[in-house]
Amino acid sequence: MNLDQLRNLLTLAKTLHFTETAKKVNIVQPALSKQLQQLEDRLGASLFLRSKRTVSLTPAGKYFFEQVERLLHQWDRVVEKTQHLQKGTQSALRIGFTHSVMQSLLPDILEGLKKLRPEVPTFLKEINNNDQYQALLRQELDIGFATNPVVPRGLSWKKLYTDNFVVLLPLAHPVTTTNYSDFSVFAQDAFIFPPLSDGSDYIHVLESICMDAGFRPKISHETGSASTSFKLVEKGLGICIEPKISVKGLQLPLRIIELHNIPQRAELIMIWNDRFAEDFPDLLDYLCSKATTPQP
Repeated sequence: MNLDQLRNLLTLAKTLHFTETAKKVNIVQPALSKQLQQLEDRLGASLFLRSKRTVSLTPAGKYFFEQVERLLHQWDRVVEKTQHLQKGTQSALRIGFTHSVMQSLLPDILEGLKKLRPEVPTFLKEINNNDQYQALLRQELDIGFATNPVVPRGLSWKKLYTDNFVVLLPLAHPVTTTNYSDFSVFAQDAFIFPPLSDGSDYIHVLESICMDAGFRPKISHETGSASTSFKLVEKGLGICIEPKISVKGLQLPLRIIELHNIPQRAELIMIWNDRFAEDFPDLLDYLCSKATTPQP
């Protein structure tokens, strides 16, 4: 069993379709089935459950291919770094981020990284909390910046910034900065929330703001895009809650009310894996120095 064959079977584990996988990896289906049989014989375990209509992973298969995917990503990074060392060049620094980080700390951080290590190219990817965790664990990203995450085991983290939340309203909304009393005034409003798949940890923080005010939010739309949320609010299709820094410097046709008197805060967290700490210790020290005093 070689690496190419493992990649073929990993593709099968994702598609759960033999014919589609065979086309993707450019081999005939009997050859793919033979590779699977050889692997299962070697492991002494069944990886797939097959019927006439469906293909699914066994518990052993689910575990095996999760680990194989991680190992293959690690192998790819080892090969990449070896090639860069041979050429005397530097591999790219892969950075994941949420919208609010780009509006606040990230531009200054990128400028500082460029001054510190101008030879290191950067690759940026806007990505939600859940996908950041997985990409960091698989070493597809080196470092991530997330809002109110619950960081899984296997990753390190540091809080960079604490900020107030704001509520964004259409300009015609009856609540203003003058007559706003507490968050319960929004009990009858429709809310625009990120989808739960973006990060249940962050969603629970938003929900708790409403629950503490005595109501469960009525969600009219779900979107992982801050800009889409802003546009929906502008059109009167709901209201949304964002970290204050998400709207920093933006000229939005919206009413923005800062939520001072609630316990919830938006926390911007830096997350990284062991590979980043080993390969870029100077950059890690620099990034940790960017942590600021929590805001009131």
